[in-house]
Amino acid sequence: MPVNNPSLAGPRGKLSRAAATAHHKPRDTRATLRRLWRYLMPQKKGLISMAILIAVGAGLDALGPFLLGRAIDLGVIPRDLDILVKIAAVMLGVYIVNAFINWAQTWVMTAIAAKVIADVRTDLFAQLGHLPLEFFDKRAHGDIMSRLTNDVETINTFIGNATQQVFSGVLSTLAIAGVMFYLSPPLAVVTILATACLTFAANSWLAKHTREGFRAQQGDLGELNGYIEEIIGGARVVRACGRGESEIESFRAQNETLRKSSTRAQIYAGFAGPLMNTITNTGLAAVGGFGGILVLNGLASVGLIATFLNYARQFGRPLNDIANTYNTMQSALAAAERVFEVLDETPEIDAVPENALASIEGEVEFENVFFGYEPSRMILKDINLRARSGETIALIGPTGAGKTTVVNLLTRFYEIQEGTIRIDGHDLREFPKHELREQIAVVLQDTYLFSGTVAQNIAYGRLDASREAIIEAAQQAHAHGFITHLPHGYDSLVGERGGNLSQGQRQLIAIARAILADPRIFILDEATSSVDTRTERQIQEAMRALMRGRTSFVIAHRLSTIRDADQILVIQAGQITERGNHAQLAQAGGFYARALGRVPASPHHQALTLDAESFYPMRRVG
Repeated sequence: MPVNNPSLAGPRGKLSRAAATAHHKPRDTRATLRRLWRYLMPQKKGLISMAILIAVGAGLDALGPFLLGRAIDLGVIPRDLDILVKIAAVMLGVYIVNAFINWAQTWVMTAIAAKVIADVRTDLFAQLGHLPLEFFDKRAHGDIMSRLTNDVETINTFIGNATQQVFSGVLSTLAIAGVMFYLSPPLAVVTILATACLTFAANSWLAKHTREGFRAQQGDLGELNGYIEEIIGGARVVRACGRGESEIESFRAQNETLRKSSTRAQIYAGFAGPLMNTITNTGLAAVGGFGGILVLNGLASVGLIATFLNYARQFGRPLNDIANTYNTMQSALAAAERVFEVLDETPEIDAVPENALASIEGEVEFENVFFGYEPSRMILKDINLRARSGETIALIGPTGAGKTTVVNLLTRFYEIQEGTIRIDGHDLREFPKHELREQIAVVLQDTYLFSGTVAQNIAYGRLDASREAIIEAAQQAHAHGFITHLPHGYDSLVGERGGNLSQGQRQLIAIARAILADPRIFILDEATSSVDTRTERQIQEAMRALMRGRTSFVIAHRLSTIRDADQILVIQAGQITERGNHAQLAQAGGFYARALGRVPASPHHQALTLDAESFYPMRRVG
């Protein structure tokens, strides 16, 4: 979709990352974690099971080295084989049970993460379904897709793996620290100072770099996804315009930007592992040296030193896991911020169901309506019109005059800044949007078909329709003929966006979809612009019968499609400059008459006439 503010657009007409994110301040880390925690809270049973497993695993982690020390002091040094075998058997059982506990932790946490991420993904998709079109107009679709896929998956990785490592690491550290202080407070102090303090200092330094790097990486990835989606969607245009090589160069440039930001983020993330290993080895050296002095002075046994050496290694391992998890957390928090940015967007404001639309007549009135996609630049200025029930209103004018904007306001795709729009005398904002849109069928020039069968696409607006009703609607739209010649008729699969059908065929299916919906108000936005003259006449015959008794708004480039309209409104620069029926406007000598060719263009009107014919190619009739 177009970017409404050109000043924010990059060289390809999309928002640059700097501009797009300029109004998004970095969120508070604690607030983001609290929001993620709220998604975890419904999984209380799983979390309690996880806590029990982690506590048991932490206890077993602390028990192993203790048994090793006892084996040395009671079995190896006294050369007591029986005690050594018994302790070794117990140690083997401890390590086997601990392995099972670790597997169970992974299984439980994976199940919890899957449920949490399903909730996040559902909330995000539901939010996208309730956001106004303005949100999609101002963002690259690929970036939105990236938030729904890549960012959500990053959060999934964090919850499924990193969360387990954090809690397990914390409890293991506390358990080991408790046993160490019980066995030898001096050695415990040396071990903690040589490992924990250095670890926290190193993480403080890394934290300054990793968060920014991962946020930049996620943003660049979203931009690249948007670019890829755009090029794939416009593949025919790219080839037709010979832009293949230049687009490859553009891709290389954006890919290089992502490579640089990703490299910066991963360098700091990758540095955490070696740094933690160095700290662990430093702790081992400190414990070994200090422990050796204690042994030489008769203040500790060899088994105790062996126990503390293992504790020093194990004490460093959960800290190392927490450090590595911290980097994963930075990436996940950056992804969570992008997801929560969408969830925090203001959804469409709907009305309290005060009025029912089940039996509307279809009278539509615009009174002093002003609207602009940006408040500082009005597209429509003081629009006043009234369509009686069953009338056909035609909107014509140069491209960009505001014709489509008028019908976008009627469907409440956008909200007006000033004025009032009424249906049957009631303010449009009094009706719930979903009920309003059920009474309005829209056929656009840019037809969108969904993956599925032809029948499913026709019935998209009325899922309970019978096959007979679907076929009848297709016959009225003159689509039945070509549909029956498809390989599987109405059950033929439609490619993505209807790529295996011609544009005219796609429009006929869209018209059949509108006919089947049987609304009270029709909006036809250049709906016959891509069909040939013969098909257009057939559609017009069907439309005349269908629109009888229903209010219709028709935007068309061909005068033949609107000559029988009850009212023809000429819109120029956001204002209605002429109104009347075909005969009245043909004699008025204005824009409509010049487009017909009835009035020669004077030098004063030359520019307007050229603009009308170059941007508004009407087929002359009469």
